[in-house]
Amino acid sequence: MRCDLTLIFTARQTLDLTVHVDPTPALATQAREWFEQTWTALGCEPLRPSGKVLLLDKIMGVADALGYAVLSSDQSRADDYARQTALALGKPRITVDLPGLTVGY
Repeated sequence: MRCDLTLIFTARQTLDLTVHVDPTPALATQAREWFEQTWTALGCEPLRPSGKVLLLDKIMGVADALGYAVLSSDQSRADDYARQTALALGKPRITVDLPGLTVGY
């Protein structure tokens, strides 16, 4: 499956990434675990006052913590992020809008 991922950091800083993945339930589980581990390693904070953290929150938090500078200059990290996002969500088109605090597909 081809997945086109758009990351919106600001009105002037966006990234468009494309990855090809073969989604399976096992790979989706591994991708969710990757987000859990990466979220923790990067010291991400919950976005909601309740402290509840959903998968979509982790996807946004990891993108925000890595930042535009890293993901635009380090192709392997950008590809890894895009691959994990595509596997976790299993959708062909994903938009991660950090200013809007949304993940759409």
